[in-house]
Parts: sequence; structure tokens; C-alpha cells
Amino acid sequence: MTTANKGDLSPIYDSLIAEQGDVLAEAREAAEEIQREAAEALDWSRIRPSQGSHPHQQGE
Repeated sequence: MTTANKGDLSPIYDSLIAEQGDVLAEAREAAEEIQREAAEALDWSRIRPSQGSHPHQQGE
């Protein structure tokens, strides 16, 4: 699928956007937001146990 300039869009597509909004752009924005949230949720680099707090190290 190629990207068309705004002036190249068909009249039917233009009327659908006017009636319903740009669903594709909204879906793209939602997907990008979900990707950001997932990347943040799966980023374990900020979680580091302090020294001596590992459960297997206690009492050794």
C-alpha cells in the first residue's frame, strides 16, 4: 500500500473521513500508544534489587 497525498484521495474516501473521521489515523495513533505502554511495562532495566536483598543470599 502506498501513501497518497491528501489531494490524491478519492472523493468517496474524503466523504467517509468527513462523516466518520479518519479511522485509519486513529487506529495508528492507538497502536503507537499501546506500543509505548507495552515497551514501558516490559522494561525491566529500572528494576534492580539492592545488594543483599536477593532471597537466596539471606542467611548464607
